Amino acid sequence: MTETRNFYIETFGCQMNERDSEIMAQLLGQSAYVETSRPEDADCIVINTCSIRGKAAQKAYSLLGGYRKLKERRPSLVIAMAGCVAQQDGESLLKKMPYLDLVIGPQNIYRLPELVDAARRRSVRTAATGLADDFVIPPFLPEINKGSAHKRFVTIMQGCNNFCTYCVVPHTRGREVSRRPEDIIAEVRHLADHGVREVTLLGQNVNSYGRDRQAAGTGGINAGENDRVMDFPALLREIAALEGIRRLRFTTSHPKDLSPELIRCFAEIDKLCPHFHLPVQSGSDRILARMNRKYTRADYLARVAELRRARPDIAISTDIIVGFPGETEEDFAATMELVNYVRYSSAFSFKFSGRPNAAAADFPDQVPEEVKSERLARLQAQLEEISGEISAAMVGHAVEVMVEGRSKNDAEQWSGRTPCNRIVNFVCDRQLIPGQVLQVHLEEACRHSLRGRAGAA
Repeated sequence: MTETRNFYIETFGCQMNERDSEIMAQLLGQSAYVETSRPEDADCIVINTCSIRGKAAQKAYSLLGGYRKLKERRPSLVIAMAGCVAQQDGESLLKKMPYLDLVIGPQNIYRLPELVDAARRRSVRTAATGLADDFVIPPFLPEINKGSAHKRFVTIMQGCNNFCTYCVVPHTRGREVSRRPEDIIAEVRHLADHGVREVTLLGQNVNSYGRDRQAAGTGGINAGENDRVMDFPALLREIAALEGIRRLRFTTSHPKDLSPELIRCFAEIDKLCPHFHLPVQSGSDRILARMNRKYTRADYLARVAELRRARPDIAISTDIIVGFPGETEEDFAATMELVNYVRYSSAFSFKFSGRPNAAAADFPDQVPEEVKSERLARLQAQLEEISGEISAAMVGHAVEVMVEGRSKNDAEQWSGRTPCNRIVNFVCDRQLIPGQVLQVHLEEACRHSLRGRAGAA
């Protein structure tokens, strides 16, 4: 009889990490482990980490330190650190933390069960952090009884070739590797067949999906003899044609790789939601050049204009870094001007955080912390004001909402999202299920959501 053990996974960071944690949970489940919500009850603990910003990395280190006493009480407990911090710091983590058993980089998560088994049975401590240019992402059908019942993430590629000077992704996830389109389509079809109605395609730069396979050619790296090679717009169109999928989203995109073909998809694919996350990072050409972003302010604004011509109702969100080395008040003013011009529906905004292996961490003209904080406060206040104005303009209109479940703040109300990704809490006098789509009349704009009332059935 197979012995059953418990596992616990804590996840930090982006949607890619969330999907990686789902895969690790599924792999452990296939090896007779059962997920628990309490680390105290676990025989295996995995911390899946993010190193994009220092704060996220410090949270992971703090959590790991808290598990030391668990290991002292139960030496058989296997503790693993996975993700980008694991890849970044590698074997040095094992030397610094004698209670840590495994260090596993993003390309090696598929080896998790064998590594856990070796640690448990033979006390083998391992740093599995190799990055291979010819890495092939294995086909992997997700478990349906795990995660959201109506919407899921689907990774289509990982890694990045861009080497922005603030970013560690090329060092922690390697170069761009695209999954076989057949595997992606099979995964989405599998989800649709089991009731999933919305999928979000994931990659560090989905706009460049398929280029590594095109460059290799059939029979080369990442492209088998009978494999199809397709670009991202073609993949979108094929997935949108699948029965059962109601909404299609994707993230993240690099502005320099936003093609006319992809822009046309927003005008021609009904299932593609009118929401585009297009990181700008700065509104200053001088700072963009120092970031190695490979586009100018004018380039970016031209792509925004093209998107809005193709889909006038499109909501554009973004990422912005303030206090990048050398950023002057004039540079910051250029970012504020761009924000006011584009009018983002939402934004992730951060103070620059120097990361190991990222070139900008060693730039000599670092901006003082108090200056970064003051600029971030100004930026976030302006972003929130714009987002509030966009929400207020929606009041009085009826919008399509996909139900997510009961509202977190009021059990008498339901909650869902519009195609442009805004949260709506609403009253409805009938029972609903996640994934159901209905019309909601908007009555009030709140700080981070809208309120309304569902129409008649």
